[in-house]
Amino acid sequence: MRRRTQIVETALARLGPEVSADLHFQPFELNPQMGPQGQDIAEHIAQKYGSSSTDIDRSQEALKARGDALGFHFDFKRRSRIYNTFDAHRLLHWAEGEGKQHELKNALFSAYFTEGKDPSNHAVLASVAASVGLDEKRAQQILASNEFAAEVRERERYYTGLGIHAVPSVIVNDRHLIQGGQPPEVFEQALRQLAAPASRQAG
Repeated sequence: MRRRTQIVETALARLGPEVSADLHFQPFELNPQMGPQGQDIAEHIAQKYGSSSTDIDRSQEALKARGDALGFHFDFKRRSRIYNTFDAHRLLHWAEGEGKQHELKNALFSAYFTEGKDPSNHAVLASVAASVGLDEKRAQQILASNEFAAEVRERERYYTGLGIHAVPSVIVNDRHLIQGGQPPEVFEQALRQLAAPASRQAG
């Protein structure tokens, strides 16, 4: 979720030169068995979590408020369905090698959460890739094939094997896990503490 990315970036900005970091997004599917037509969000949440319409509305209002505070707009009227994201992860795997993963991830978040577009639709995915400077024809070629499918599946298995079964999950230096909807202050404190031993060792 873009909100999670922005929270981590906010924490890093507060730390300034004290901590340097490279952000990498790993594939994780909340609904790997989701069909190509997707599913109505309210119906899906009610089936999966037993939530009432009142609970869903309350949760969406809270999420929208948190997004607004970070400069990101969630439009739940336009984003009415949930979709499979495996092909989006294949493009993100490719984009990492092109140095554009971060840009593509944010653009995909906006396309889905704000504009309500289908992130499993190949035309949508190729267009979003082009919008961040990636080769649209190359994106179409990837989407029309099974390219990077094995690599994405391997990464999914690796991280679920580490015990990652929910989002948001942030792993620092492949060793330290921070889970849940934490505010920037939590990440700032954790990153400062994790960077401290390295700083003392270097000194």
